Amino acid sequence: MLAGSLIITGGVVFWFCLPINLFNDPYSTVLEDKYGGLLGARIADDGQWRFPENDDVPEKFEKSILLFEDEHFYLHPGVNPFSLIRAAYQNMKEGEIVSGGSTITMQVIRMSRKGKARTLQQKLIEIFMALRLEMRMSKKEILGLYVSHAPFGGNVVGLGAASWRYFNRPPQALSWAEAATLAVLPNAPALIHPGRNRDALITKRNKLLKKLFENGNIDSLSCYLAMLEVLPQKPVPLPQKARHLLSRVFRDKKGEIVKTTIDPYLQDQIEEIVLNHNKFWSDNHVYNAAILVAEVETGDIVAYIGNIPKYGQREHGNEVDIIQSRRSSGSILKPILFAAKNDAGEILPNTLVPDIPLQIGGFTPKNFSLSYEGMVPAQQALSRSLNIPSVFMLKDFGLQRFHHLLRDIGMSTIIYPADHYGLSLILGGAEVTLWDLVGVYASFSRTLNHFYDYSGRYDPGDFRSLNFIFNKRNYTSKNFGDLEKTSLISASAIWQTYEALSRVNRPVALKSWQNFSSMGKVAWKTGTSFGFRDAWAVGTTPAYVVGVWMGNADGEGRPGLTGLNAAAPALFDVFSLLPGSGWFDIPYDEMSRIAVCKQSGHRPGMYCTDTVFQWVCNTGLKTEPCPYHILTHVDQNKEFRVNIDCEDQSNIIASSWFVLPAVPEWYYAKKHACYKSLPPVRRDCYSGDEPAMGFIFPAPSSKIFVPTDLGGKEGKTVFKLAHRIPETVVYWHLDDTYIGHTSGQHQMGLNPLPGNHVITAVDESGNSISREFEIVND
Repeated sequence: MLAGSLIITGGVVFWFCLPINLFNDPYSTVLEDKYGGLLGARIADDGQWRFPENDDVPEKFEKSILLFEDEHFYLHPGVNPFSLIRAAYQNMKEGEIVSGGSTITMQVIRMSRKGKARTLQQKLIEIFMALRLEMRMSKKEILGLYVSHAPFGGNVVGLGAASWRYFNRPPQALSWAEAATLAVLPNAPALIHPGRNRDALITKRNKLLKKLFENGNIDSLSCYLAMLEVLPQKPVPLPQKARHLLSRVFRDKKGEIVKTTIDPYLQDQIEEIVLNHNKFWSDNHVYNAAILVAEVETGDIVAYIGNIPKYGQREHGNEVDIIQSRRSSGSILKPILFAAKNDAGEILPNTLVPDIPLQIGGFTPKNFSLSYEGMVPAQQALSRSLNIPSVFMLKDFGLQRFHHLLRDIGMSTIIYPADHYGLSLILGGAEVTLWDLVGVYASFSRTLNHFYDYSGRYDPGDFRSLNFIFNKRNYTSKNFGDLEKTSLISASAIWQTYEALSRVNRPVALKSWQNFSSMGKVAWKTGTSFGFRDAWAVGTTPAYVVGVWMGNADGEGRPGLTGLNAAAPALFDVFSLLPGSGWFDIPYDEMSRIAVCKQSGHRPGMYCTDTVFQWVCNTGLKTEPCPYHILTHVDQNKEFRVNIDCEDQSNIIASSWFVLPAVPEWYYAKKHACYKSLPPVRRDCYSGDEPAMGFIFPAPSSKIFVPTDLGGKEGKTVFKLAHRIPETVVYWHLDDTYIGHTSGQHQMGLNPLPGNHVITAVDESGNSISREFEIVND
C-alpha cells in the first residue's frame, strides 16, 4: 500500500516537475528584412543579446554541436548512462570535475535552472527533469531550446545573436569553421571565446573539424580550408538599418523576431540618398528627412527611413520617426479634392476655376506667387498648386463632405470636426503622416490597376493601410461576387488626377528627373506648409509609391524649404533606383471622349465655336454647358456693341463672345493678351447711366506730402472712394498689386514709397477706376 502511494506520488512529482515555461528570460527585439537578413536589434532588458527562441537549427551547426556535445542525442531518452559513467571515471582519475557527462537535454535543464551548483544532488535533479522534458518535447524542440539559450561569451546568448555578433551573418550562412567555432564556445564561454584564449579556442575548433572529417561530414579539402580560417577578433556591432522601424517594432512587438517586407539593398541606397540631401540642406539648418517606399499591389513597405540615419547621434531630433509624426499637410491634399470633384461630376479637367482675391471671415488665402490670374483650368490649378482655386473648389464641394472622404480613404490623423479646420483644410490646416499619405496613393493606384482585372468593378479592400510584416496578407478575396459597382474614388477620376500630376513642370536642375524620364511617367505632387516648416513630395507609378518629407523635427521653418526645392529632388533620386513600370491603363468603360469648349473647359454651350476633344469621366457628362460664351451684337468692325435703335440691322453682326465675370476678367485680361473684353456700347447707343463710382481722394494728378508724427513715424495716406451702392465689395490695387478690399465705407490707409503711383479700384460688377498720384519727400 505504501509502495503504491510512493509510486503514485513519485509519478505525480515526475509529471509536474517541469514549469510550464522553462525559460522566462527577456529577449532582444529583432528586425529582419524580407530575405531573413538582420536589419537591427534591441538588447534584452537584462543587458543580454538573446534572440527569441528558434528551433530551426542550421545543418552545419547541428552536426557540429552534436558531435562535440552529444553524439547520441537522437538515440537516448534524455540521459546517456555511458556518458555519465565515462565522466565519473574521468573525474575520479583527475581528482576533480573535468567532465559532466550531461546530454544536451540535461544542459537545457541546467541552463533553465540558472546556474545551480554542480553537485551530485543537482545532477540527479537534472536527470529526473531531463527524462520528463523528453516526454514533453520533440528532439528538434529540445535542440532549439539549447541553441537559443546556450552562452557564447560575454553578454551573447544563443546562436542567433552569436552568429551576428561574431561573424556578422545569419546562422544559416555560417561556414564549417564558423559553425565549429560557435559549437565549442558554450562548453566554457567564460574562459574561451574570440576575445580571450584564442589559441585554446582554435585548438578546440580544429579538433572538432578533424572529427567532422573523420565522421564523413566534410571532405578532406573542406577540413583543410576550414582550419585555415582565422578567428574573429571581437564581437562586432549589430547592423543598424531601418532603426526607426525597429523602434516602432520595439514598441508594439517587444522581444519578438519580426520579419519585414524591407528590401535591404534598396534600404541601403535610399539611406545614402537621405544622407546626401541632408549634407546639402543642413547648411540651411534643415536637419531632418524621411522617405517611405511602398509596392502598389501588395501595400508592402520596401524602404523605411524615418529620419536621418546618423547612428549614435541624437542631436536635431534624429531619433523622431517622422513617418509616424503628424505634420502640416501643405498642398499635398489637393489631388484628392480634384479627384473627388471629377468623380462627383462637378468639374471637367479643364473647367475654369476662379483665382481672385478671396476673404471668408478671417480667412484670406493667397497663392504662393502672391498674384492672381482671374480664372485657371482646374487641371492647371492642380499641377501648379494654386491655393485660391483650391479653396474655391473645396467651398463648392463642401467642407463636411471632403472631411468625411479624407477619413474614409485612410487619413487617420484628421481627428477633429470639419469646422475645426475650415477651408484651410486644403492648404495645410490639417496634420497628416507620411505613412497615411503613401497609403492613400497606394490605394488609389491599386484601384486603378485592378479596374480591368475586376471587369470594371471594385474591391473595397483595395483601400487599406500599408504593411511591413512579411507574409501578412490582408487582401480581400478576388471573388467577383464580393466586388462592388462603385468605389470611394472611381478609377476614371484617379486616372484624370494622375494625368494632371504627370504634367507638373520639373525643376531644370533636377538631374535625377532626366534619369527617370527614360523609364516612363510618374504622377507626383509637392506640398509646403505655412512658414516653410514642412516640405512634402509624393509620387506614384503603377508599381511603386514614394513619399518624402524634409524639414526640422522641432517645427522650425527655414527660408527656401519647399516641396519643390527640397523634397522633389530626393523623390526622383529614389525613382531612379526603381524599375520602370509603364503607365496606368485608361479606364475606358468609365470615360467618354467628348467635345469641350477650348476656352472654358466646359461642355460646349450654344455659342461655343472653338472646341477640342477630351477624355472625361462619365459623371462629367452632367456638368453644365459653358456659361461664359454669350451672343452679342456688334458693329462691322467689332469695336462696339450696337442695337437696332442706333444701327441699321444689316450692319449688325451677331457674334459669340467669351465673357468672364467682372472681377475675374480684370485679372484674367492682364495674364492673357489674347483675351478680348466685351466691346463697350457705342456712345449713340448708350443709355446714359452715371458712372458707378469715383474717387473722393486723391484728386487727379495729385502730389501728396506725407508728414511724420511726433514720434518720428511716417503717417499714412487715406484714399477714399464713393460708390453708388455702398455695400458693394471694392478690390483695391496699388501699382497692380492687390492690397485689400472694402465694403460700406470705402477707405484704404496706405503708406506708398516716394514716387509716382497708380491706385486702382475694381468692384464686383467689373467696373474699374484708376487715379495717378505722386508721393513727395519733405
